[in-house]
Amino acid sequence: MTTINSTPVRSSKALNITLWVLQVLLAAAFLMTGLMKLAMPLTQVAQSLPWVNDVPAALVRFIGLAEFAGALGLILPAATRIRPNLTPLAALGLVAVLVLAAAFHVSRGEAMMVPMNLILAALAGVVAWGRTRKAPIQSR
Repeated sequence: MTTINSTPVRSSKALNITLWVLQVLLAAAFLMTGLMKLAMPLTQVAQSLPWVNDVPAALVRFIGLAEFAGALGLILPAATRIRPNLTPLAALGLVAVLVLAAAFHVSRGEAMMVPMNLILAALAGVVAWGRTRKAPIQSR
């Protein structure tokens, strides 16, 4: 295995691939949920997400917008290499959304929702860490 500046090239490549896979999977998940909250009638969204009936419609749409923007931020800056430093910031934004979602579900007695929120938050945190510290994407 060759090294560049005492960093193994193979592990760096594997980490980069792993981060891209995480970014794409997280982006797909948040694009779907974000678009659902943004575009579908809220009565239809409430069939899948009962909490929608208990919060203002504007909040549901805002959460959808945050998820949609976070999904785009995970992919577009890194893929285009235009301001790729925005990718870890998008990941951190999604971490914030997910931690708040977990707290919201706990407050409603919906503890069964919390593990998925925390798993997704951890994965987004790995992307933020990886794209900041271990495998940042360089600008053009």
